[in-house]
Amino acid sequence: MAMLTLWRHPKPRGAEGRCVGARTDLPVHPRKAKRLAHRIRAHARRHGLARDVVTSPLARAADVGRWLQRWGFRWRVDPALAEMDFGAWDGRPWSAIPGAEFDRWMADFLRFDFDGGEALTALLDRAANWQPTCALVVGHAGWIAARSWPTGVMPTPASWPRPLAYGRATSIPSAA
Repeated sequence: MAMLTLWRHPKPRGAEGRCVGARTDLPVHPRKAKRLAHRIRAHARRHGLARDVVTSPLARAADVGRWLQRWGFRWRVDPALAEMDFGAWDGRPWSAIPGAEFDRWMADFLRFDFDGGEALTALLDRAANWQPTCALVVGHAGWIAARSWPTGVMPTPASWPRPLAYGRATSIPSAA
């Protein structure tokens, strides 16, 4: 069975303490993007993978793709790989979001849309319906968790996984 290797982008500048989703396009330090690109290139070489990579359009993922392209990889951008859209919460400090808003989210974990953003059900659908075009992906923790989530199992706040660490990878069957 073909496998996908999903890499989370490097830690972006300015993310600390903030709700960072699809509307907050933060940069990464060029050295961090280059370092992750080196690891992806070595992974592709070690596993005999094609020199193809697809990334989210957000800078924190796309900057890695740009490095790989410089080194001869075919790089594509796919908007379907963007992080979850946190609506009115996107870009705000977590400390500025009232506790009652968190309670609303936890009470409707699957359908809460962050006041104009994307519900978890929509992210799960978007990730599950994405058709891979290569074995290497650079994206975001929320999208990776959604793509890795078992079909037909409804997540709860307690069962949703902790985010994959910045610059780390997970491998899943390409037909997840």
